Order: sequence, then C-alpha cells, then structure tokens
Amino acid sequence: MSNTQNKKLGFIVAGLLLAILMASMDNTIVVTAMGTIVGDLGGLDSFVWVVSAFMVAEMAGMPIFGKLSDMYGRKRFFLFGSFVFMAGSALCGTASTIEQLSIYRTIQGIGGGALIPIAFTIIFDIFPLEKRGKITGLFGAVFGLSSIFGPLIGAYITDYISWHWVFYINLPLGLISFILILLFYKETKRHEKHHIDWLGAITLVGAVVCLMFALELGGEKYAWDSSMILLLFGSAAILFICFFIIEHRVREPIVSLDMFKNRLFAGSTLVALFYGGTFISATIQIPIFVQGVYGESATNSGLVLLPMMLGSVISAQLGGFLTTKMSYRNIMLISGLILVTGFSLLSTLNIDTPRILLTAYMVVVGLGVGFSFSVLSMAAIHHFGPEQRGSATSTSNFMRSLGMTVGASIFGMIQKNSFSDQMTGHFQGAATPGVSSPHDTDQILSSARAEIPPEVLNRITEALSSSIVHTFTWAILPASAAFLLVFFMPKDRVKVNVKSK
Repeated sequence: MSNTQNKKLGFIVAGLLLAILMASMDNTIVVTAMGTIVGDLGGLDSFVWVVSAFMVAEMAGMPIFGKLSDMYGRKRFFLFGSFVFMAGSALCGTASTIEQLSIYRTIQGIGGGALIPIAFTIIFDIFPLEKRGKITGLFGAVFGLSSIFGPLIGAYITDYISWHWVFYINLPLGLISFILILLFYKETKRHEKHHIDWLGAITLVGAVVCLMFALELGGEKYAWDSSMILLLFGSAAILFICFFIIEHRVREPIVSLDMFKNRLFAGSTLVALFYGGTFISATIQIPIFVQGVYGESATNSGLVLLPMMLGSVISAQLGGFLTTKMSYRNIMLISGLILVTGFSLLSTLNIDTPRILLTAYMVVVGLGVGFSFSVLSMAAIHHFGPEQRGSATSTSNFMRSLGMTVGASIFGMIQKNSFSDQMTGHFQGAATPGVSSPHDTDQILSSARAEIPPEVLNRITEALSSSIVHTFTWAILPASAAFLLVFFMPKDRVKVNVKSK
C-alpha cells in the first residue's frame, strides 16, 4: 500500500472516529447535564424521555440505514446521518421545554441511527480480517473515551457557560468528520439490491413506544390496572406479535430471523441486548445520585463517571486484542462476571457511602462493559460476507439500542415509582416547608436546594438514594441474564492468516 493510500486511509479512520466520538459523546454529555437541565426546564418525572427519544429514533434507523447502505452505498447515508445529527444538535440547543428537547433529540437519534452502524461497516469493508481486531478495539476505546470527555466537557460547559452549549459542541466535530469522509472515502460501486421492510420497522417502533408510554405513565398518571395502561400494554403485545409475523414472512426483514440461526450472531446480539439495558441504568442514575444525594455540582457528577469510562476504554482495547488469542465466548464470560459484580456493588450504596467506594464500584462496572464494545461487534459479523455486513452490524447495534431504550424506560419507571413511594412514606402526603409539594423535587438538583430546610432535604435525599439503589438491585437481573447467555455462544475466535501479515 502506497503512502498516499495510507494517508487516505488515515483520514477516513479519523473521520469515522470523530463521528462515533460525536454520536456517543452526546449521550454522556446529556446525562451529565440532566440534573441542571431538569432544574432549569423542570420535569424530573419525565426526564428519561430526553434519553429515550434519542434511543428510539436511533434504534429505528439502524436496521433501515444498514439495509440502505448495502443497497446504495455507505458514503451517502453516512453523510446524510451526519447532517441530520448536526441539525438535531443545533435544534436541541434552542430548546425551552423538556418536551421540545425530547422532540429535537428524536431528530438527533435519526442521524445517529445512520452514523454508528455504517461507520463500523465501513471499517469492516476497508480492513482485512487480521487488522479488524485492532481497529475495532480502537473504535471501542473511542466509545469509552467519549464517555470520559463527554462528562468532563458537558459538566464544565453546564457549570460555566450554559447547558444549551453541550449540544452545539457537536457541530465542529460533525463538520470535520463530514468533510473527511466526503473528500477521502471512495467506495466500491458494487452493492446489493434489497427491499426495505418498512412495515416491520413501523410495528417494532410502535410496540416499543407503546411499551415505554405504559411504563412511564403506569403508577403515576394512571393506575396500573386502568384501561389506558392495559390498552398500551395490549397494543405493545399485539404490535410485537405482528412484527414477528412480518419478519417471518417478508422477503428481507428489518431484523433477519435467518441470521439468528447462526449461534455466534444470535448469542452476541442477545448479549448486547442485555448489556445495553443494564449499562444505561448506571449512566443515567449515577449522575442524578451524585447531584441529588451528594448535592454536588454538574461538574462533579460528570467527574464521577470518569473512572467507569476509563475502565471501559481499557477493557475495550484489551477485548479487541484478545480476539486473536481467545474465543469471543471466553472473553465475554470474563466480562459478564465483572459486570454482575459491579452492579452487585452498586446495589449496596446508601446516603453515607464514601465517594471513594462509589468510584471503585464504577471502575468495576466500566471494566465489565468495555469488552462488549469491541468483542460483540466483531462476533456479530464473523460469519458474514460484505453483502450482509451492513445488515449484521446494524442488527447488532439495533439490539443493543433496543436494550438501552427499553432498559431506560423500565429502570426509569422503577426508580420513579420507588422514589414516589418513599416520598409518600416520609411525608404522608402532607405539605412540606421549603418544597411546593412532596413530589415536586426538581429543586434538589438546582441552586434552590439551599433553600430547603435541612430536615426536609435529608428525607428527600434518603428517598432519592433508596430509589436509585433499588434500581441497581433490579439491574443485577439483566446483567446475570447476559452472563448466562454468553454460554450459548460457540467458541469461535479470529483466526489470523500468517501469510497475509
């Protein structure tokens, strides 16, 4: 390979890495700034939608854009996703209500649905098998790095400028990535023709949205046995059944059931599903714990995620390296064991837990999750050729996003209902000095916290702490399920052809 080709390849990789950094960093920035955003816009009871709206849109877009990239080329849809993501970011910066922000995050999610899976697919297209472990490990490390810089940058901007600017920071990163891919990525014109399963996409997204609304509204605005909640759960069930029937019959399903006949693909994608659902609980709840229970600033709530993300960077790189030495299954068994241990430790938190212990627990969780970023992505495409890589990669990412989306809603519901029960128990529905109502506690995440009487503040923080710890206890279940599902994976590993070195 000539120096010119190497330089072009370097620019392409840089453009892809910047795009992944931008898309993945956005989530960590938003999570870090969430306390301040809620304190400004209100909506502690519905803040989870700011995260969920992005993930639902991203999840819906992944398999569609994966198929489109197989049909008409990676480049045009990568550039489209980059443009839409930047447009959504610009709109998010102008939001004045929590509902408006959730809508704009949906636009961002549509762009993200194209960026991440297509970026990974391009890497699998341009690098030979023996180099994919190293490059995929690098991409996995970027996920971790984004989780380091995201909280730090987001917290600093939130504290010293304005939370609106945590979205505007995507614009220069996205523009550089857009230009690099536009100028240097020249793809092959050979593409496969596919049909897009629009009906499957609609029924799946509809099912997830109905499920999320049921979990969000149940026990809060409507009783669990009310006609509205039963209707939402029933609609979700019917749409899921319709989705599986459609996927079984259509020519080219949005989630190919035939791919799941391959044990490695099935095992890795199911593990990714539960990893996504588990990890999202930590990334959402820990900053709220630090800001709401410890009473620290957005900067410190961002810094507390730093050890977790450093752990994920280390294990992502290590996982990519180990794929040529060990089977995917053995690597993920180590990962799963660490992850279950991490969430078991988080379930022991309380209002008096020293920060040093919380930091140590987050490192363990980060180490457990990091392996999945690189190892599961490689395992998903291991048995598929170029004509199916887009679909395989997007389906794998789709399953992780599905887990994160449903997990955010379920764990958000668990935390919200637990917090509500705790508050009712503490205040027995009576008016509380310094708080407009026992359940209107957005102010503990803002500067108004100082105005709450100490004895009242202590009760609120105890309720918040207990509700978050209760959520982490439930998160042990999907973490354990992920560990058990790893045993379903075969003992495949990357086999390097010595002659090709």
